[in-house]
Amino acid sequence: MGTPPPPAPIVSYVLDAFAVVAYLRDEPGAEAVARLLRAARAGRVRLLMHWINLGEVYYTVRREEGSARAAVVLAQVKGYPMTLLSDCAEEFLLTAADLKATYSISYADAFAVALAVREEATLVTGDPELKPLGTVGVVRLSWIGQR
Repeated sequence: MGTPPPPAPIVSYVLDAFAVVAYLRDEPGAEAVARLLRAARAGRVRLLMHWINLGEVYYTVRREEGSARAAVVLAQVKGYPMTLLSDCAEEFLLTAADLKATYSISYADAFAVALAVREEATLVTGDPELKPLGTVGVVRLSWIGQR
């Protein structure tokens, strides 16, 4: 009897604010995020998000729908089957800053990209600013936006 093969590694995904907002508002890409959330609940994938990006979700909802709704959304997203990371170590911050300095992306998006790169994860987004980073191979993208 041979030893059984090792289990397949769990694939990791990073959700950015675009992906979470699309899911919350049932916009294009929402079903792709829903599938990932179901897979994460079943333990088939690992979902990650940086607190900076959750802050972006919060301020977007607060600005457009008010503070009461933002508080509800914050609690809801914190309950998703994903790990929220708050890494602000120098090396990580400088990686995000280098990404911001090199590419035409927001600082918050730089954190999502830096997290995906560090964790060897696929970044789930539909943010047009991030599409070029996938094209040049900076990060793997799961594109949920308009083509």
